[in-house]
Amino acid sequence: MRFTLSWLKEHLRTDASLELISEKLTSLGLVVDKIHNKAEELAPFKICEIIEADKHPNADRLQVCRVNTGDEILQVVCGAANARKGLKVVLARPGDRIPSNNQILKVGKVRDVDSFGMLCSAQELLLEENSEGIIEVDQEAPLGESYAAWLGLNDPLIEIEITPNRGDCLGVNGIARDLSATGIGAYVPLKAETCKGLSPSPISLKLDREACPHFTGRVIRGVKNGPSPEWLQRKLRSIGLRPISALVDITNFFTYDRGRPLHVFDLDKLKGNLTVRLSHRGESFKALDGKSYALAEDMAVIADDSGVVSLGGIMGGESTGCEETTQNVFLECAFFDSIRTALTGRTLGILSDARYRFERGVDPTSTLPGLEAATHMILEICGGEASDIVEEGSIPYELSSITFSSSRVETLGGMKVNAERVHEILKSLGFDLHNKQDHIIVCPPSWRFDIEHEADLVEEILRVEGYDKIPSVSYGERPQQKPLAPFQERRFEVRDRLAARGLVEVITWSFVSQEEARLFGDVPDNLTLLNPISQDLSTMRPNVLPHLLSAARYNQNRALEPIGLFEIGPQFSDPTPQGQHMMAVGLRVGSLHSGHWSEKKRSVDIYDVKADALSILEMGRLTPQWDRTAPNWYHPGRSAALKLGQHVLGYFGEIHPHVIKAFDLKGPVVGFELFLDRLPLSKKKSTAKPKLDLSPYQSVERDFAFVVDQKVAADSLLKAATKADPSLIDQINLFDVFEMGDGKKSLAIRVRLQPKDHTLTEDEIQAVSQKIISLVAQNTGGVLRQ
Repeated sequence: MRFTLSWLKEHLRTDASLELISEKLTSLGLVVDKIHNKAEELAPFKICEIIEADKHPNADRLQVCRVNTGDEILQVVCGAANARKGLKVVLARPGDRIPSNNQILKVGKVRDVDSFGMLCSAQELLLEENSEGIIEVDQEAPLGESYAAWLGLNDPLIEIEITPNRGDCLGVNGIARDLSATGIGAYVPLKAETCKGLSPSPISLKLDREACPHFTGRVIRGVKNGPSPEWLQRKLRSIGLRPISALVDITNFFTYDRGRPLHVFDLDKLKGNLTVRLSHRGESFKALDGKSYALAEDMAVIADDSGVVSLGGIMGGESTGCEETTQNVFLECAFFDSIRTALTGRTLGILSDARYRFERGVDPTSTLPGLEAATHMILEICGGEASDIVEEGSIPYELSSITFSSSRVETLGGMKVNAERVHEILKSLGFDLHNKQDHIIVCPPSWRFDIEHEADLVEEILRVEGYDKIPSVSYGERPQQKPLAPFQERRFEVRDRLAARGLVEVITWSFVSQEEARLFGDVPDNLTLLNPISQDLSTMRPNVLPHLLSAARYNQNRALEPIGLFEIGPQFSDPTPQGQHMMAVGLRVGSLHSGHWSEKKRSVDIYDVKADALSILEMGRLTPQWDRTAPNWYHPGRSAALKLGQHVLGYFGEIHPHVIKAFDLKGPVVGFELFLDRLPLSKKKSTAKPKLDLSPYQSVERDFAFVVDQKVAADSLLKAATKADPSLIDQINLFDVFEMGDGKKSLAIRVRLQPKDHTLTEDEIQAVSQKIISLVAQNTGGVLRQ
């Protein structure tokens, strides 16, 4: 937000110095970014007059000009189309620094003709963002005087940073109100302007309140749209705006003076009446910036019988824009929804002063006062006759109240402020106060959307009084640090375990883009942020894997290998506390190789991430079951779910090829997910290892090969065999798998029997063997391979 010191003093009667005003602004939270003094920066650039303008002998588009500086005559080569004899212009001499490129001007030759200076454009002096041709100075301007001083630019320009909740300070009037509360000056209230209509409005309105809650406007006939008065042009130039015409300059003035955007339509270019509605997909709109935009659905637009003529709260249309010949206008002042305006602007990529204010919040009660004040200025500057006001909808504002006690400033903010000063500050900021016995009822003003609780009121008082006045309080004895809760300890233990397995921890955002979120299941609407910091972070993440995949791609694009990452953090199924799950998620990509000559390079596989996941479960001495019910972002034939009874503890497996393709990764890519908040906590924590119990009796090993159907999982066969005699069977391993064709396969297992109280006889061994064969047949349909 930019404004000049003199502009500020139109709303604030003060004798305070610029330094004090700057200090108070920063203290209020309106941080001063820069203070420019254009008169000092542009002092070397003088007013001169072109007394001759001849064609360049060696170039068609250049002229050789002789200019009178008041002291001497200089020759300057100029390429501007508007350079002509008798024109007063701005001259830069050799040795002057040009603001636009920060280069020092030198005497030079342009196509073999000497040039002893440069005739400047407004863009080169950073007085306008864009300009055509050189500056044309008023003929009454004195030769040799500094152009900046003559233009009145000896008025310091202040630039402040505005936080998203302070839309009321996007107008000089709101800034002055805040400063008045600090006591450095008296706030000058706005005058209540009213202009009685002299005829009915020939334009009627049709309003969709979803597109615009409140819309007002009126016709003004017989206006003269010439250049705006010099005072208005200087005011706009001082903040870097280019004066265009009286009508446009008036709307720009109210945008910066009161934070109240307006728009003026050329009435004679409108086709029929106006409709304020939501756009339809496929509609197009050519804006005042000369660009055409394809509109999506549900954008707030103003339309006539020919189609869309304005994008509500953002930018008007080229087809109904005002020109020098404009005689009749329709002045619009409306309130548009901040969220819809922000989404529309981001979708179309339009950033305008109107959008910047509406998306941060414009005072909903300023619609009619803004229309009346702008009408008054148009009639004063451009003349004409105003019609009655047409109004549709209602002001979207309900008075709220907060119960507040002055003592809360000390208990919440640590600063003691007496009740009289508290009341004075709140009244200065526009709050209404109603005294009760032991408290007050505070009603926030319509322009302060961010005041909802008593803590907000405490913050208002603290920032006005100054945070630097909060007294320092020394600590007493440092409180003893509380021990970590078991679930907190487990997170540190999981980090250590995964790091020991060669994975690197990453910390990423808890938000993802909607496109990435949809790759990991359905995303409820309530996970979408209303005001995301960027479109790539618009959704609360339903899964941690997207950011790990992005990090893996970043590393893979830089030829880093091996890639092993993990993160411990939340994912969300809904925005409630119950919908948040603490996860441990890991990812391995590409190949594994230690770099030692004796070790061969190999690709990562699901057994790597299975071992990663089981290493965490082993911490709680958990022995989970698994089945093939992993979600669809895993490969259906190379993944599994880990379960404890009916409770899903997590998943592991190879990432689905379509997800790998979406993230532009080169496989293989494998990962695991564990729900840490579903893992049971250990009741006792002991570092003592259990006593080693070795048997003095000889163990026995027997091999079995079973023929089973292709779909039978090896794990189900191992479980069935274990049931034969759990106390005797010490170990079962799968050591061979053979595909036999015809839907059959052979699974070979090795069973180790370990007796504890005697040596096994052959009959006992045979009995256990027969029981294993029988149980495998019952549970899997497997038969011994012959």
